[in-house]
Amino acid sequence: MNSMKAVPTSIVGTLAPADIYRATAVLVLAFTHDPIVRWQYPEPAQYLRLFPDFVRAFGGSALRQETARYVGEHAGVALWLPPGADLDHAAIEATLPVARKAEIAAVLEELASYHPSEPHWYLPLIGVDPVYHRKGYGAMLLDDTLHRCDRDHVAAYLESTNPANIPLYQRHGFTLLGTVQVGSSPPLFPMLRPAR
Repeated sequence: MNSMKAVPTSIVGTLAPADIYRATAVLVLAFTHDPIVRWQYPEPAQYLRLFPDFVRAFGGSALRQETARYVGEHAGVALWLPPGADLDHAAIEATLPVARKAEIAAVLEELASYHPSEPHWYLPLIGVDPVYHRKGYGAMLLDDTLHRCDRDHVAAYLESTNPANIPLYQRHGFTLLGTVQVGSSPPLFPMLRPAR
């Protein structure tokens, strides 16, 4: 039987491009109950079909840039984009369900106003397999790259899609910038951790 012990902080590693399937699988499990993601893909079959493509479009370039991180035996994954990295908006749009495209585009447009103008690390996606929740994996993934941010004196930015995660981010130095809610969408919470 798998004991699922907490993993030492030294077991955080870099995901290779070949690990995209494993990373996507972790994030599909992690976001199964996420308010924004399930609003975006409300039907189970639609979620399982489209969300993996969304993950690859939204954060997949982190694997190519070697800034995607995992903890343990892929119990958790964080897809970080380094300063200056751009999102592939066309690829992201191609993964969106037609019924929600206009509202999602409006949400993304409003969120864009919160992105910092100074150099920053951006965390589009972080998630832990629910089997491993409450074991410190999310904190380990955050600490790993935030140490790099501090070493380089660079800010970090994310959008929390679940209000339950805000206290975790606040414990890691992020401050809430506002709330974004458009049409029928649940609220999103842009958060910034200033350069230190």
